[in-house]
Amino acid sequence: MDHQAVLAVFDQQMRRDAPPDGPGARVERIGDVVRQTGADGAAWNGVVWSGLGPDTADAAIAEQVRHFSALGREFEWKLYAHDRPADLADRLRMAGFSPEPPETLMVAEVADLPTEVELPEGVRLLPVTDVAGVDLMTSAHEEAFGKDGSRLRHRILARLTQEPDSMAAVVAMAGEVPVCAARTEFHPASDFASLWGGGTAPAWRGRGIYRALVAHRARLAADRGCRWLQVDASDDSRPILQRLGFTALTTTTPHVYGPPRPRLIR
Repeated sequence: MDHQAVLAVFDQQMRRDAPPDGPGARVERIGDVVRQTGADGAAWNGVVWSGLGPDTADAAIAEQVRHFSALGREFEWKLYAHDRPADLADRLRMAGFSPEPPETLMVAEVADLPTEVELPEGVRLLPVTDVAGVDLMTSAHEEAFGKDGSRLRHRILARLTQEPDSMAAVVAMAGEVPVCAARTEFHPASDFASLWGGGTAPAWRGRGIYRALVAHRARLAADRGCRWLQVDASDDSRPILQRLGFTALTTTTPHVYGPPRPRLIR
C-alpha cells in the first residue's frame, strides 16, 4: 500500500469533501475549515478538516468556537497528526479544547480482507432494523464502553428511520443477551466505508467476536462495491485489525470544546 497516496485520497474524500454523517447534518467549508453542524445537540458536531497556517490558525479556531457556542453545542476538532500548523494541538488547548485519547486511522482494501464469519458457539448475529434492535445495540455499547449510550441511540434511530441505506448495524447475541454491536457507514461518492463500534462485553472478550464482526462488515462493504474500509482504532482493536490486514496511516486525536457531558459513543 502506498501510504501517502491512500492518505491523500482519504483526506480528499472523507475530510475536504466530507459527507454529512446523519439526517439533517450540514457540512460546510468556511475558509480553510470544513465543519459539520448536526441537526441537534445529540448529533456529532465538529471540524473534520482544516488547512491552516501559523497566521490563520488562531482566528479560524475562534470562529469555530463562536459558531458552535452560539448554538449551545459541544463540538470536536478532529485533529490528525499530519495537520498543520505543527503546533495546532497546542493552539487548540490554549483556546480551551480538551484532548481525548488518540486513535489510529487504519485502512484496508476490502478485497484483501477475510469475509468468513466465525462466531463462538451460542452466539448469533442480529441485524438492527427497528427500535428493539437499536435498544439492544445501545445496551451492548454501554456494557462494552462503560458510557451512557442515549446520544448514540438517538443518532442511530434517526439514521435508521431517515437514511436506512447509509448504514448497516448488527448485534452479536449470546442467547438473549447483547454482547457486542457494530455498524458500517457508507458514504456516497467515496471509495471508503467506515467501521464504528465493535466493543465487546468484558466477559466475552478474547473469543473472536470482534474479528467476526469485522468480517461481516467487510462482506457488506464488498457487496456495496466499496474499495476501502476505514476505522479509527483504539489501542485494544489496533492489533486485531493489523492481523486482519489493516494498515496504520496516521493518528487522530479528538479535541473537545464545551461543558462536561456524557461523551457520544461513536
